[in-house]
Amino acid sequence: MGLLARALSLVVGETDRRVIVLALARMVGAIGNSFLVVVLPLYIASGEVDLSGFLDVRLDVGVLLGGGVDPGTLALTLTEPLLIGLVLSLFGFVNSLAQPFTGRLSDRTGRRKSLILVGIAVLGSASAAYAFVDSYPAVLFLRALQGLGIGVAIPSTVALVNEYSATGDRGGSFGVFNTFRLIGFGFGPLLAGAVVQFGPYRLPDGGTLSGFDAAFAVAALGAAGSFALVTVFVSQPERIEVPASDELAVSVTGDGRLLDPVFTLGIATVCLAITVALFATLQPQVNARLGQGEVLFAAQFGAVVVANVLFQIPIGRLSDRYGRKPFLVGGFVLLVPAVLAQGVVTDPWIMLGARLLHGVSVAMVFAPSLALAGDLAREGESGSTLSILTMGFGLGVAIGPLASGYLVGFGFVWPFAVGAVLAAAGLLLVVSQVEDTVTAGKPVTTPSPQD
Repeated sequence: MGLLARALSLVVGETDRRVIVLALARMVGAIGNSFLVVVLPLYIASGEVDLSGFLDVRLDVGVLLGGGVDPGTLALTLTEPLLIGLVLSLFGFVNSLAQPFTGRLSDRTGRRKSLILVGIAVLGSASAAYAFVDSYPAVLFLRALQGLGIGVAIPSTVALVNEYSATGDRGGSFGVFNTFRLIGFGFGPLLAGAVVQFGPYRLPDGGTLSGFDAAFAVAALGAAGSFALVTVFVSQPERIEVPASDELAVSVTGDGRLLDPVFTLGIATVCLAITVALFATLQPQVNARLGQGEVLFAAQFGAVVVANVLFQIPIGRLSDRYGRKPFLVGGFVLLVPAVLAQGVVTDPWIMLGARLLHGVSVAMVFAPSLALAGDLAREGESGSTLSILTMGFGLGVAIGPLASGYLVGFGFVWPFAVGAVLAAAGLLLVVSQVEDTVTAGKPVTTPSPQD
C-alpha cells in the first residue's frame, strides 16, 4: 500500500488532494460507464433487445423536410448498425446539451457536491436498469437518462477542480483529472469484453447471471464506487454569493474581438472531439485497407488514450509555467497532419504512429484549454464557464461517429480530410481569438469581467 501511495505521489506531485479524489471518482465512474460503449452494441446485436417496429423501417427524409423535395430523394433505412449508432450518440447529445444549464444551476445554487451525487446516482441506476429491459425504446430512454446524469455531474466536477486550483497549478490539476478519467475510459472497454465473453456466471443460489447482466452490474458498481468516494472525501463548498443572473456566464461576442475566448475554445473543442471520434466506427474499413486484424486495430484505437495518459499531466504543468496558448497552437498544428495521415497511410505501423501523434495533440489542447477557461471564469461561475468546453467535447464525440459513417461512403480518406479541415479551423480560431492568461509562470493581469 505504501508503494502504491509513493507511486501515486510521483504522478500527481503537489496536486490538491481534493482534486485527486475527484479524479479517482471520475476514473472509477468512467470504468463503469465505458463498459457500455462495448456492451450495448453487443447487447442490441445479440437479439436480447426487440428491434421489431424499427429494423428495416424506411424513413423518407425528403417528405419530412418538405419544401418541394421529391419523395425518395433522401430516403433512409433503419439498419441494425444505425440503430446502435443512435443509442451511442444519444448519450453524447443529451450529455452535452444539458451541461450549460446544469453548470449554471451549479453556480447559482452552489450545491456542487449534491449535483455530482445526483448525476452519479442517475447514471448508476440507469446502468443497473438495462438488465430489466428488452425493448429498443427502453434502451434509448435509459441511454438518454445516463446522458442527463453525466450532464448533471460533469459541470460541478470540473468547477470544483477549477476552484481547488490556483492559476499557477490549474493546468497540472486538469492534467491529473483528465489522466485519471482517461485511464478509466481506456480500461473499461477491455474489462467489459472479458466480462461478457466469460459469462454466464453461476450464482451462490444455483442460478446463473448472463455476461450482459454481469457487465451492467459492474457498470452500476462503478457508479456506486464513484458515489462513495465523493460522499466521503469531497465536502460541500461554501456558497459564493454572486449577482443573480438568468444568462449563461459566457457570451458569444468578445471584448475587442469577434468571439469571446471561452466560446472560441468551446468551438475549437468541438472540432478536436470530432477528430477523436472518427476512428472507432471505421474498424472494418481500416482493417481491410491495412490488411490487419483486431489486435492491431485495438492498439491503434488505444494509442490516442495512451498518449493522453502519458502527456496530460506534464503538458498541463508546463502550461502553468510557459503559458496556455503555445500548447493550444502547437496542439492544433500537430493535429492537422496527424488526422489527415490516418486517411492516406496504408501501413499498420505508420497508422499506429499517426494515432500516437493524434493523442499527443489532444493532450496539448485539452488540459491547457480547460485551465485557460478556468483562469477567465468569474468568481462563482466556474460551472457554467467550463461547461462550454465539456459540452463541446461531448457534442464532438457524438457527432464524430455519425460523420465518419456518412463520409466514408465517398471514400476512405474523406472522414479524415474533413477532420483535418476542422483541426485547421480550430487552429485559426485559437490563433486569432484567444489571448494567453499566463506568461512566464505569472498570471496575465486582465480586467475582471464584472468590472
